Amino acid sequence: MKDPGGGPRPASPRHPPSMSMDRSTILRWLRERDPERLEALYAEADAVRRAHVGDAVHLRGLVEISSYCQRNCTYCGIRAGNFSVERFRLTAAEVVACARQVAAFGCGTVVLQGGEDPALDVDFYAAVIRQIKAETPLAVTLSLGELPPADLERLRAAGAERYLLRFETSNAALYARVHPPHQPGEPTRRELLGRLRELGFEVGSGVMVGLPGTTFEDLTNDLLAFRALDLDMIGIGPYIPHPETPLGRRSVQAKADQVPNDVVTSCKAMALTRILCPRSSIPATTALATLSPQGRMQGLRAGANVWMPNFTPPRFRASYEIYPGKASPRHDEIAHEFVLETIALAGRHVGRGPGPSPNYVARSSSVPH
Repeated sequence: MKDPGGGPRPASPRHPPSMSMDRSTILRWLRERDPERLEALYAEADAVRRAHVGDAVHLRGLVEISSYCQRNCTYCGIRAGNFSVERFRLTAAEVVACARQVAAFGCGTVVLQGGEDPALDVDFYAAVIRQIKAETPLAVTLSLGELPPADLERLRAAGAERYLLRFETSNAALYARVHPPHQPGEPTRRELLGRLRELGFEVGSGVMVGLPGTTFEDLTNDLLAFRALDLDMIGIGPYIPHPETPLGRRSVQAKADQVPNDVVTSCKAMALTRILCPRSSIPATTALATLSPQGRMQGLRAGANVWMPNFTPPRFRASYEIYPGKASPRHDEIAHEFVLETIALAGRHVGRGPGPSPNYVARSSSVPH
């Protein structure tokens, strides 16, 4: 029986032989619409996940630090040019208090996320990181946009272990249309990913599935880029338009080969990514849950092994509106029960400790000291 949410069912104990994933095969799977055939893909991804990262679902507690941003990306609800959004900025004490809640919840990692806020400098972030490391056992993941390489080096020295920076699309022309141009001498996101690797960060990136103008060829290139970049963490979620952004307001004529921004296509991309990058950490994203109540369950069944509960103070959560309608329970006790129940229903268990990506661990152990 097909899952009522339109996504993958739990994997059968019997699964097909390992699938070879060349360009034409990936493209064929992304265009596949037959539910029965897709079950074979999800089952294979689930088997690869079990073999390479196990049955643990690692919890990363998300804390949204600031909704101020100096960038003007055309798809993002907290872009500088959106004057309708309510802005907020957490104090250092508030961020650390949230981190303590993250640790008490049972997460192994805190994820500090924010726009590129010109009022929060590297000294602020470094001090917060050092205090979190002193007071909790948490690993620290940062998602703070395109910071200068010198700042990234200081944040690594302060104790941050991981950094998330999505390249959004591998189509250079499309990227140029949705992202502000770089200033002379400013590194691109791809270049920053390389610098993060050199600094010893566990490196994460990702894309939006169904960004207007994305073809299936583009999405195939995105998935192959994940493997070429040897990413430790990979975020895949559907593009959700925001009405107060240029891209959300614009009437874009869909190409004949436009990728849909739905749960099923996102799950296909996630499953293919798991097969291509078997040791990477892959979250069941909030964007999936925003489009479907079963979204996170579907993500777990398509190869995900990470869940990111939101620990931003409730009075600020609605203001961090990178897209509208973000799925986020209002009460922490409800969120706690929901997370544990969903993970158990998926036949999985909560991971213990910081849960570094096996890809990062394997690469780090091969580097001579």
